[in-house]
Amino acid sequence: MANPLIKIRKIKRDFILGNETVYVLKGIDLDIEKGEYVALMGPSGSGKSTLMNILGCLDTPTSGEYVLNGKQVSAMHDDELADIRNKEIGFVFQTFNLMPRTTALDNVALPMVYAGHSKSERHARAREVLTQVNLADRMDHQPNQLSGGQRQRVAIARALVNKPSIILADEPTGNLDSKTSVEIMNLFGDIHKQGNTVILVTHEEDIAAYAHRVIRLKDGMIESDTKKN
Repeated sequence: MANPLIKIRKIKRDFILGNETVYVLKGIDLDIEKGEYVALMGPSGSGKSTLMNILGCLDTPTSGEYVLNGKQVSAMHDDELADIRNKEIGFVFQTFNLMPRTTALDNVALPMVYAGHSKSERHARAREVLTQVNLADRMDHQPNQLSGGQRQRVAIARALVNKPSIILADEPTGNLDSKTSVEIMNLFGDIHKQGNTVILVTHEEDIAAYAHRVIRLKDGMIESDTKKN
């Protein structure tokens, strides 16, 4: 069997607050295969956001091993992690995180600037992914001219632009009404069908139900890991 896309072993993450040490992740083992669609769930304080930050190379574990796409990332320095984040991971956040006075096209093209692509390459690829998320007619609009659902589509297009190994979505429907949430989740389904690995962090059961595997955390440990047939 090929190596998993994500392999983590005995991952721990402690935070020091004043004189106390808070043990947030207490030794997590997890494999995620290429092309999986996974939801991470758990109550507040369960460690799911900390785990997501480590998976997304936004944070490093206190101890343990993390191998992403064959690369040992648990021991990397900040510059190397930034490089991995830009190439391997597409992020989608609850609050969209778009540049306010910038068009949808330039928002989507931004990760390609850091990856060193020419302007013509950036705009060609940004047009391609905006068309993929059904925003071909909104490319020149700024975020304040778009609805919440359209802003999240721009954010998803931006996450896809560098053709990452993983799409990591943190409560991607948290700021959307239920009808728009369904549209956005259907879009994630389409992205997954095209071969992307999707990892979704949510506390909502109906959103987690879109995923094919649900991993529940409790008190810094994996409580359950369930795959759909």
